[in-house]
Amino acid sequence: MPRSERTVQTPRGPALVRVTEPAGPARSQLFLGHGAGGGVDAPDLAAVHDAAVAAGVRVVLVTQPYRVAGRRAPAPAGQLDEAWTAVVRAEAVPDLPLIVGGRSSGARVAARTAPVLGAAALLALAFPLHPPGKPEKTRAAELPAEIPTLVLNGDRDPFGVPQPAGVVEVLVRPGAVHDLKKDLPGTVDLAITWLRRWGWAR
Repeated sequence: MPRSERTVQTPRGPALVRVTEPAGPARSQLFLGHGAGGGVDAPDLAAVHDAAVAAGVRVVLVTQPYRVAGRRAPAPAGQLDEAWTAVVRAEAVPDLPLIVGGRSSGARVAARTAPVLGAAALLALAFPLHPPGKPEKTRAAELPAEIPTLVLNGDRDPFGVPQPAGVVEVLVRPGAVHDLKKDLPGTVDLAITWLRRWGWAR
């Protein structure tokens, strides 16, 4: 599997991308962003990356500029969205279906920017519906109602679980918390099955 890593300049500083090409023609391209305090090597992102590449998907892992700069505290939402949008526009392959996604904060960024980027779909891992203990501060409106979306959340996630609506599918993982480590192979299988159902993976 050909893999490359490079820096992409954004209005918020340099971001880092790791691109893995599948064997044979790609069915789609999947851009994945990391959580607020973590990186692209989080177990769920790494597992989805490996399975998607094996299923014929070009996968791009995106490290936000604040993490490249060595900071753990995330940048404001608008800056995250701006940097992410710049990276996707710079690295996306024309005419290949674009799927955006990520885990936690990265899922929120992908959700907010999916319509502007013309994404065909959204894959959200551990979408943080609200801050822990504050269900009134819902972020449900960030999920785009018009774009096919798969949300994979644990039923014990303190950040809550979104409700399905329209083309937004929500699959709840029994016993899993925010890190989705509980039955990670099963969670990944659900993601790849969804990609295959839409024709974005083989």
